[in-house]
Amino acid sequence: MGRAIGIGGIFFKCKDEKAMKKWYKEALGLNPNDYGVLFAFNGNSHPTAYLQLGTFPETTDYFGEESQRAMINFRVEGIESLVVHLQTMGTVICDNIVSYDYGKFVHVLDPEGNKIELWEPVDGPFDSETMQEMR
Repeated sequence: MGRAIGIGGIFFKCKDEKAMKKWYKEALGLNPNDYGVLFAFNGNSHPTAYLQLGTFPETTDYFGEESQRAMINFRVEGIESLVVHLQTMGTVICDNIVSYDYGKFVHVLDPEGNKIELWEPVDGPFDSETMQEMR
């Protein structure tokens, strides 16, 4: 059965996304990308893994309900079997699993209706690009 293996990202809505990225750069010395700030760390199954601190416009509907100000992305393994398991528990699956060169994604609702993102990562595409940006 699939399972969560860590946090893949923490996403939040911002009134001024550009100003927020600028603040993270100037105040904390972080190097923002198009989606927020990417952190590298030693992963379980890959020498380097990544966590995204994601900034989204306040008007995004990506999180589902307008009142939801933040969303957690969990790194998972075995996403297909995890979705089957969640379905047997009666969990609301918001969409179908989609694949990109950096992994597979699906969104589900927790028991209180909070939308969360599940990501089965392929960290390789980030390696060369990210390491150059982080220097």
